[in-house]
Amino acid sequence: RRPHIKKKENSYYILGYKGTEVIIRTDHEILKRLHYERTCVKHIRIMAKYNTETKYIYTRKGNRRSRQIIIPGIPEKNENTMPRAVKTVLQALSYGGIELEASRKLADIKKMDPMRIFYKTLDAEVYNGDYKVPIRLFFPTEEAMENGAASGKKPSVILFFHGGGWVTESVENYERVCARMAQSTGQIVASVEYRLAPEHRFPVGLMDCYAAAKVFYTNRFLLNTDPDRITIMGDSAGGNLAAAVCMMARDRGEFFPKKQILIYPALNNCYTEASPFESVKTNGTGYLLTAEKMEDYLKLYERTPDDRQNPYFAPILAGDFRNMPDTLILTAEFDPLRDEGEAFGRKLAEAGNYVEKHRIAGAFHGYFALGIKFLHVQESFEYVNRFLEREEAGRR
Repeated sequence: RRPHIKKKENSYYILGYKGTEVIIRTDHEILKRLHYERTCVKHIRIMAKYNTETKYIYTRKGNRRSRQIIIPGIPEKNENTMPRAVKTVLQALSYGGIELEASRKLADIKKMDPMRIFYKTLDAEVYNGDYKVPIRLFFPTEEAMENGAASGKKPSVILFFHGGGWVTESVENYERVCARMAQSTGQIVASVEYRLAPEHRFPVGLMDCYAAAKVFYTNRFLLNTDPDRITIMGDSAGGNLAAAVCMMARDRGEFFPKKQILIYPALNNCYTEASPFESVKTNGTGYLLTAEKMEDYLKLYERTPDDRQNPYFAPILAGDFRNMPDTLILTAEFDPLRDEGEAFGRKLAEAGNYVEKHRIAGAFHGYFALGIKFLHVQESFEYVNRFLEREEAGRR
């Protein structure tokens, strides 16, 4: 006998019979198997990302099976829907969990950049206690590089913290990103080589970033910096560090950042089914960065599970969002971190801060590291430059 089904949105109430199995599948995968030891109704939920897929539901007992109940997929109305072929490739690349050394070796491939000889850079360092934190400066032009430290002028600076789940990537791996950022914004980009977990767990990397920010904001760096012309910026885990540095600066009162830019920031402390954010569930598989990988990153970053309750570890948990910098947040449509970034922006705005939020349609996590020819990157720099120009105009 076929199962009896009642459906409400993504919830299914399925009456099955003793000794049978009910199977729910799409054209290309099995979604659920329900075993019935007695005749009863079982309630399940199907993830929203399968709404567009036609679903087939039938009963099986031994080698026999019932006729299928067919539930047509809902056509996707969003004109930015990702093509099926792209989804298939992303699904294949979106394996769960991370293997640390393999991930680091894969990230290091980016060091083999033939364009790096043309980048206008200068290496420096600041101190976090006894530790020297390396910093690489990227200049937008040859003239800016020649005049940067010697002219007596106070140039605009982006203090940048790279992503990589707190455990991979480096200043060197991000050279192309930072060089393009300097050229696209016309500002000097200072990329911070903070120490990585798990060798250096929370809050070591954060304190490296804080030490670098303190030197820049208190004008103890070789550039002769004006604190009003510095923007703190980071992507992914770097966005987490940027938000945490701004909170810590406000709490300690040692310096006062005026601007921050967060690119698909990681701000929460949970990426399991218990997460309150729908994007963790709908985008947690199949889009390169998975919810399982995010959980692994947190485990490698934390010293103890108690760290997860610290707002400097997970800035969205802060109890006070007042007196924070003007903020630009860019999120990606197909990213498990999307909703927490947007929720963080709402919390900042509700506390009286100036906030801009933009969701990049059709984009997935990590897009910002792609080349400038990609439309998502071009769109992002339009928002970034507009934000920086607004801030510069307000300063005058």
